Amino acid sequence: MITRNPSLTDQVKSHIKERIVNDEFADGRIPPEATLAEDLGVSRTTIRDALAKLEHEGAIYRKQGAGTFVNKVGLQIKSRLEEIWSYEQVLQDHGYAPSVKVLSDEILAADAEVAAALSLEAGADVLAIEKVFLEDDEPVVLTHNRIPAALLEDPGRKRGRDDLPLYEFLEEFCDRRLMYYVSEIVPVAFDADQAKKLGVKKGTVGIAFIELGFDQNNEAVVHATSYFRDDLLRFRIIRRRSGA
Repeated sequence: MITRNPSLTDQVKSHIKERIVNDEFADGRIPPEATLAEDLGVSRTTIRDALAKLEHEGAIYRKQGAGTFVNKVGLQIKSRLEEIWSYEQVLQDHGYAPSVKVLSDEILAADAEVAAALSLEAGADVLAIEKVFLEDDEPVVLTHNRIPAALLEDPGRKRGRDDLPLYEFLEEFCDRRLMYYVSEIVPVAFDADQAKKLGVKKGTVGIAFIELGFDQNNEAVVHATSYFRDDLLRFRIIRRRSGA
């Protein structure tokens, strides 16, 4: 039985997705909406909305006159780029045993690029957190996050909590809710420092996310750069025809 709360549709979507991943639907056929609604104790509208989200993700497809089916190709999409997730969850979704190591945590003067992005005065203090995310003890993702120091409600309370996912850190210590990122995805050749921390040779090609995160007030609260080893972690997307 699914309990009711404001995210009921997402609960139902997650429940159905879990059953899909566990190969619980015979012949890959999703039961009719009425059957699912009765099984889960929710309305057909909720089921319909959850299935629509799964279809948009590419996890299922509808065949007119035949029903709804699991899309095995679509299940290769482990992480949706338009969603905010923790890198631990990304690695777990890719079948790894994730861990995180905080490399540094200090108050620094913002450089010109970061200060402009965060609407700060040149040289304003920012909390700089550098972390590496590992899969089965192998480094995969290196992150640099810059948060305006003025947002920290009580800097002393955060000690030892830098390993939290960034969105949780912002909520707990800055009273800000990370709502969305504006992101650039660019190819990079790792410099000597990045390469050492990621366990690869200098000049190895990877990808980087350069992101500006906005809160519930539509204010920029974090400048984030993440470097990925694409020999260990790759992202896939489904591209659709316009209007499809």
